[in-house]
Amino acid sequence: MLFKTIIASVKPEHTDKVVDAAKEAGATGATILSGRGTGCHEAKTFFGLTLEPQSDIILMLIEEHLVQGILDAIVEAGEFSKPGTGMAFVLPVEQVVGLDSQLSIIKEKVQEQYF
Repeated sequence: MLFKTIIASVKPEHTDKVVDAAKEAGATGATILSGRGTGCHEAKTFFGLTLEPQSDIILMLIEEHLVQGILDAIVEAGEFSKPGTGMAFVLPVEQVVGLDSQLSIIKEKVQEQYF
């Protein structure tokens, strides 16, 4: 099996919706990290303090055949068509270990989609 990683940066109020949509579309899990960042606009200041918007970084290891459906689901759930709500991208994965307990579920989801 070949895997890819979907990495999504979302506002915290969208995190649960994005993860739920990804699982419904076939993801078997996600890792969520807290972060902060800036976009193309200047950071806001308040009495000389810079306010950087909080964001959650969602990492998902996905079997390659399921990636597009899951990506479509999180784009919709995260409302990525609206400015400043989030973004996602996909990276190839060279090697994976530690998925023994999930492989049967992943195989089943791929078979459901293609057979």
